[in-house]
Amino acid sequence: MNPRKTVGLVLGSGSSRGWAHIGAIEALEEENIPIDYIAGCSIGSYVGALYASGGLKSLKAFVLKMDGKKVFSYFDVVLPRSGLLDATKKINELFSIHTSASQFSDLKIPVMMVATDLETGEKVILKSGKLLDALRATMSVPGLFAPARVRNRWLVDGGLVDPVPVGVLRAAASDVVIAVDLNCGFDSRKMGNKKNDPEVELPADEPRRFNSELMKKLMNYYESAEASFTTKLNDLLKKESGTPDIIETVMTSINIMQNRITRINLAVDPPDILIQPRLGDLKMMDFDQVERTIEEGYIGIKKKIEDIRAAVES
Repeated sequence: MNPRKTVGLVLGSGSSRGWAHIGAIEALEEENIPIDYIAGCSIGSYVGALYASGGLKSLKAFVLKMDGKKVFSYFDVVLPRSGLLDATKKINELFSIHTSASQFSDLKIPVMMVATDLETGEKVILKSGKLLDALRATMSVPGLFAPARVRNRWLVDGGLVDPVPVGVLRAAASDVVIAVDLNCGFDSRKMGNKKNDPEVELPADEPRRFNSELMKKLMNYYESAEASFTTKLNDLLKKESGTPDIIETVMTSINIMQNRITRINLAVDPPDILIQPRLGDLKMMDFDQVERTIEEGYIGIKKKIEDIRAAVES
């Protein structure tokens, strides 16, 4: 019997749209499609690492419970020298509450994370060492989070150079590459009644209860921090009423850039299967659309499951 084809999953950048990766992975698991390698960028790295460590169900329960409008109360406002928000401690917490993995070697599936060298502009692939150092780098949105110092290099969000890093898995010799691109412009469906889509049967929601006392305490802490965060940020920025705030401006600008870079990169190095969840109407900071975003990722895989099977089994 010939050995089966290896499957690589690319999880692209996309900020609040990144929860679509949860639904995409759930759909692949439901269809018994193996995942041998993962390449991620920004939020895709975060979701991919948690899946590879066995923490995806915990993450899903957390984000479904989380009030997305409070997401930035999770981070501490700092003086704007290299970034508005201090992410190091909070990313550590928001990763560690779902898994005990701390090194790449702890992961059940090899994961490669893409970052950008701030000095040279080169793409940097992180696949060994401390997970949290790599996550800080790949998720460091310029202007929003301070750059991360990793192995004597200042690194920022990999989405600046490769938002959907297909080439990383090609280099890893994956036979089949499935890529989830969150930067396409397709608008979401109205997800009011799941029965309206006869082609796709969505899975029942998992329980949204938190068994971990630490998770409960963290949630309470984050929610109580919202008022303080809002006050400090408004005082710091002196934002005029009616004008876009700095976070919205930075994220929208990066989204425009990543959309164009993604089109070029995918034309040069296309995946075998391209999944583009219909999230074009979501802004990058719409963290309060969690359930709908997860469903769009799930549906994106289900719509192309025959193509995926053909690629894997041929």
